[in-house]
Amino acid sequence: MTAPTLRTDVSSLPPEGAELARGGPSPRSTAPTPGTEVSCLLEVKNLRVSFAGKEVVRGIDFSIQPGEKLALVGESGSGKTVTALSLLRLVQNAAISGKATFAGHDGAVDLLSLPERALRGIRGQDIAMIFQEPMTALNPLFTVGEQIAEVLQLKKALTPAESAQAAIKLLADTGIPEAARRAGSYPHQLSGGQRQRAMIAMALACQPKLLLADEPTTALDVTLRTQILDLLTGLQQRNGMAVLLITHDLNLVRRFADRIAVMEDGRIVETGPVAQVFEQPQHAYTRKLIDSRPARDVVERRVDPAAAAVLQARDLRVTYPLPIPGVRGWFRKGEFVALHGASFQVPAGQTLGVIGESGSGKSTLALAALGLHPHQGQLLAAGQAWSGDAAANKRIRRAVQVVFQDPFSSLSPRMTVEEIVGEGLRVHEPGLSAGQRRERVLQALAEVGMGETQFPGLLQRYPHEFSGGQRQRLAIARALIIQPQLLVLDEPTSALDVTIQKQVLQLLQKLQREHGLSYLLITHDVDVIRAMAHQVMVLKDGEVLEAGSVDEVLERPQHPYTQTLVAAQG
Repeated sequence: MTAPTLRTDVSSLPPEGAELARGGPSPRSTAPTPGTEVSCLLEVKNLRVSFAGKEVVRGIDFSIQPGEKLALVGESGSGKTVTALSLLRLVQNAAISGKATFAGHDGAVDLLSLPERALRGIRGQDIAMIFQEPMTALNPLFTVGEQIAEVLQLKKALTPAESAQAAIKLLADTGIPEAARRAGSYPHQLSGGQRQRAMIAMALACQPKLLLADEPTTALDVTLRTQILDLLTGLQQRNGMAVLLITHDLNLVRRFADRIAVMEDGRIVETGPVAQVFEQPQHAYTRKLIDSRPARDVVERRVDPAAAAVLQARDLRVTYPLPIPGVRGWFRKGEFVALHGASFQVPAGQTLGVIGESGSGKSTLALAALGLHPHQGQLLAAGQAWSGDAAANKRIRRAVQVVFQDPFSSLSPRMTVEEIVGEGLRVHEPGLSAGQRRERVLQALAEVGMGETQFPGLLQRYPHEFSGGQRQRLAIARALIIQPQLLVLDEPTSALDVTIQKQVLQLLQKLQREHGLSYLLITHDVDVIRAMAHQVMVLKDGEVLEAGSVDEVLERPQHPYTQTLVAAQG
């Protein structure tokens, strides 16, 4: 492996790291408060954070004991992440006040009043952080080994050769196979779980006393979540470090944390041992979070064997071209089989749930169903096969619509709500007048629970002016406005908080009951499948391992992989 080169872009270090890189290893904290001792590792008193005069963290108090796992739980916007970042003063343009007494290697210090140079010695060394999305937190221009080695050079003053070997060992400790080879990989060459393990290795490089884990498993499949959770537990016990876990995943909290602090609108409304808070929640907001598990409310329709399915496939096979190394690659291409002969059908008014981990072929199946990727075998959507003729496909495209995982990226930031929701009408019903089109837009928005009474000037607003759940409602309205028969739902709630997730699922259930819609539901969340699906298909490595009714597959799973998925959900 090439010796690491010193750089300044490390996720666990602030921008001021450039100065440290020029001046050598960062200093340790040099300003402990004389004669002060604390009985806990971190004690936060009256923490307040505001932006431009608007307070988002409102005088909260909490503490963490050495070796303790504290979960900070709440919806998006409650102030969880801002709280964690404020402890290391990594929030830009924020006014921070209060006291955060930390028992570091050099004694008790107040993190909020330390000089910047002294605080740099604590960041990444005494207190480390794991970020939610490793693909954006890791530098795409450098290998993961180089990025881990840089921390060791800056914080531990190791030589390039020593830091390179230490980085390989850290990757091996986090369970990455072939650690020496993977150390030379760039972030995009690793899977989501491997990238998160690399982030954990970087955070633990200096054996911190406190780890801040900001939604460390939100972007991962349920099986990978369990693996990362077990990894963090093992490393925490081995190193004796404390963990502040920031999450909205209550299943994660049950399995991992010792204590829980529930945060709402910038305030901590309830704290206590995990078992006590879950069994006897005192605050209404805590009860709301606990009761947000998706509930099943679907019509159990009888399938007419004589009626044609809205979507049906037989021996569906999807491949991607692969380059062949050497001279042979000049004349032909190899292929990667992403989907091996899948057969299924989605009857009218029913939901087929497709579940599996990343790389199982779920998204490939969705692309084929939408006519966005070539395929082999038989595939009929609304009774018609996809072809290379755009005009011939137009009728199917009206019958089959899609709702994507992340509404923020799937809605154009340059278009107003009226333009976004009404776009399908311009294509499929061009004869409508502007007034008729606007009336249809308002009707579609009302169906998803959004009206101008609640949102003044709704039609002229832009996506960034809405919350995540509201943006997903806009995406559903955009799909519904042309009255489709089938919606392809690609992880429609995985980016949402538990309470918003429940609201969106209730909306989808209501729309299915009222309009007889069919859904092809792509997800890795067993609870969502339980709440929504009539039939379930389990995919792994492009193969259908198990299929049947939701009761058969989830209550009496036959395949070991299905059993693992169900058990991992808790």
